[in-house]
Amino acid sequence: MTGDDVRESAVALARQALGLPELAHARTVAAYVSVGSEPGTLALLDALRARGARVLLPALLPDNDLDWGAYEGEESLVRVRHGAKMALLEPAGPRLGPDAVTEADVVLLPGLAVDARGMRLGRGGGSYDRVLARLDRTGARPALVVLLYDAEVVPRVPVEPHDRPVHAVVTPSGVRRFG
Repeated sequence: MTGDDVRESAVALARQALGLPELAHARTVAAYVSVGSEPGTLALLDALRARGARVLLPALLPDNDLDWGAYEGEESLVRVRHGAKMALLEPAGPRLGPDAVTEADVVLLPGLAVDARGMRLGRGGGSYDRVLARLDRTGARPALVVLLYDAEVVPRVPVEPHDRPVHAVVTPSGVRRFG
């Protein structure tokens, strides 16, 4: 995809996501800052803040778990290197702890694909598997929403015993709900 394609997709993705009732009523949203060729998230993060939602963003810990910090706008992000090749934008402010995600009404998840059952394929680092396990352990039940390109909604992805389905996938062209 060209840079223009990525930007146009980010605007369309934000428009589709903002139409979700779950996000319209969310007081706290755990989200992420897209990297590389992932569907852009900054427009959505800014729109959520403008609506009055508290937006939490992850900070990668050395064990691949996630800590959380508040998003206060693009200027509040810092580029952090993780390993030789990976640089992420993370919140610059105070860390709220790994359990902060349990306060979220909606958790926006990254992924490589989602299948017709609502099963999500992640990047394999296990960070969001830990987040989902933490939500289960604490009894938190936020809406789980994956942000993808249209072509990343596929018939089937491999599933591990710890995987769990998401509630919806948002793409630039629409929303698909599961179970």
